[in-house]
Amino acid sequence: MPSIDAFADRLSSYLGPDQVNLVRRAYYYAEQAHDGQRRRSGEAYVTHPLAVANILADMHMDHQSLMAAMLHDVIEDTGIAKEALTAQFGETVSELVDGVSKLTQMNFESKAEAQAENFQKMAMAMARDIRVILVKLADRLHNMRTLEVLSGEKRRRIAKETLEIYAPIANRLGMHSMRVEFEDLGFKAMHPMRSERIRQAVKKARGNRREIVGKIQESLVNCLAREGMEGQVLGREKHLFSIYKKMRGKRKAFNEIMDVYAFRIIVDKVDTCYRVLGAVHNLYKPFPGRFKDYIAIPKANGYQSLHTTLFGMHGVPIEIQIRTREMEEMANHGIAAHWLYKSNEDEVQKGTHARARQWVKGILELQQRAGNSLEFIENVKIDLFPDEVYIFTPKGRIMELPKGSTAVDFAYAVHTDVGNSCIACRINRRLAPLSEPLQSGQTVEIVTAPGTRPNPAWLNFVVTGKARTHIRHALKQQRRSESISLGERLLNKTLAGFDSHLEKIPAERIQGVLNEYRMEVFEDLLEEIGLGNRMAYVVARRLLSSEGDAAATNAEGPLAIRGTEGLVLSYAKCCTPIPGDPIVGHLSAGKGMVVHLESCRNISEIRNNPEKCIQLSWAKDVTGEFNVELRVELEHQRGLIALLATSVNAADGNIEKISMDERDGRVSVVQLVVSVHDRVHLARVIKKLRALKGVVRITRVRS
Repeated sequence: MPSIDAFADRLSSYLGPDQVNLVRRAYYYAEQAHDGQRRRSGEAYVTHPLAVANILADMHMDHQSLMAAMLHDVIEDTGIAKEALTAQFGETVSELVDGVSKLTQMNFESKAEAQAENFQKMAMAMARDIRVILVKLADRLHNMRTLEVLSGEKRRRIAKETLEIYAPIANRLGMHSMRVEFEDLGFKAMHPMRSERIRQAVKKARGNRREIVGKIQESLVNCLAREGMEGQVLGREKHLFSIYKKMRGKRKAFNEIMDVYAFRIIVDKVDTCYRVLGAVHNLYKPFPGRFKDYIAIPKANGYQSLHTTLFGMHGVPIEIQIRTREMEEMANHGIAAHWLYKSNEDEVQKGTHARARQWVKGILELQQRAGNSLEFIENVKIDLFPDEVYIFTPKGRIMELPKGSTAVDFAYAVHTDVGNSCIACRINRRLAPLSEPLQSGQTVEIVTAPGTRPNPAWLNFVVTGKARTHIRHALKQQRRSESISLGERLLNKTLAGFDSHLEKIPAERIQGVLNEYRMEVFEDLLEEIGLGNRMAYVVARRLLSSEGDAAATNAEGPLAIRGTEGLVLSYAKCCTPIPGDPIVGHLSAGKGMVVHLESCRNISEIRNNPEKCIQLSWAKDVTGEFNVELRVELEHQRGLIALLATSVNAADGNIEKISMDERDGRVSVVQLVVSVHDRVHLARVIKKLRALKGVVRITRVRS
């Protein structure tokens, strides 16, 4: 480990003397603060902050980041207050240190939750100043480099967290070198034997390949010289973890992966990149469909390069990346490359910095909408995985989305309101299902309609954390408002039985009941009733208890069902009630109200219990489609299914499901699930079916 003097000499190559002195001051302050503390390895603790600062200096980070690196454990480990750091080093540095400081251990239910809360705090700090995450990554990298001194279980836990969270963050910020090191160190800690086997195999293969690599490199150098272009040709090594991932994910043998020869050509200008591309395509034939232009359309993390795959000598595949020096710097250090944290914001808002800020803003939005820290971290993990597709809006703007994204993900990426009111989509001007995975280069147009709501089924196919979080949030809000509305109707219905109404109950009596149930607002109580967690009958008795117990008279008759109650009202699958059928409602905890036929056997024991069941009727203006199961027995004949479908269609019905079994050689039994509006509509459908030749019997399946 270099001393502080050697470190200061390094810094003087790109920082001014005053800034170098500030970094020195921070080092001496940390040395005093950590005096007497030692690392597990036995070294003085201050060697760790100095190593973290060294990692950041490799990326040419600014002096404030380096000071924060020196001081990053001071608040947590030495009892020095944030205010003392502010007085010594200024607001910016103390904010950075506070952001990087780990959460003081709180009592969470599980390690996963503690880790998730920790990450949430980091996200908040990143939003204020993105350098927080760079210091945090450097801190984690040094911890990974010195992992051997820890116990096996702790090593694996830290390695798993690194592979799941920190390596993808480094990738998201375009920091390739750091990501590769995270992955290889994490792989070594998680699977030491596998890592060693692959390392030995790579070493052996490298010796065997040396001659071919030399020949290909020579032919590429000669090709550039012939065309009069200057460029540096480098061989590219695949790192251990990426070999392991390909072997597992693509089920390929080690030899198949090592058969590909990879090179990088670095030139001075962007237009030279395209000229070099033309030259190498002349030298060796390109693989069709394997060319990618990340210069014109950079990756989400700012990565730029031309990628092509060629058939080399003897048919060996050659992967080539062509880029400028700036792009090379950018690919290795990402957002940390040429860090410009100027007072004028314009410098920061360009390119990768703007993308990183956009990403952090998205993370904050996820955090505000997520139900809890574990849901949040799950969504962030989804967003961190790097494979993207590039989609065009109808106006030609490019949107980056994770691989496998659908039109719903795209709609939420455009705007939350567009996602919430989305009803259909056009992909390349043709109508397509919302669940269809998008491919790069497609133009997607979203069709919206006012007043529509997200569909719970979307959660089965959306990919992005933003879409998932917003759909869940909208459904929670929708469920709450529907539960409150149903709860109010149920309570008023019960109160009517006692010759009362909510408006007649004094405010202080309502407040008394809320205090009794330990609730803040009356809507919470109504929601509980609507969800079936509390019985309207019991709450009504509590509200009326001071006014004497009148006998329930059921003055208002049954509660009317409109069919538009939404998520808090469902129809029993055992007896499939439809408008016109005599019905009762069963209050089920957490599900709200389930509507059954009066004659349904499943509720025969509780039908007369006013706390569990409530008399219902259908409103005159009831709307919706209701499924009914019919059993049709008829003589076997050709084109049977087509005949049934035509008859149902002629009565404006719709077949949802159909299955058939032969009872004997002559008679077939067909089970139909038909969607209808009410009993009158069902009668029309049955009449049409009866008119068919050979129909023996039609029965409605009720239980």
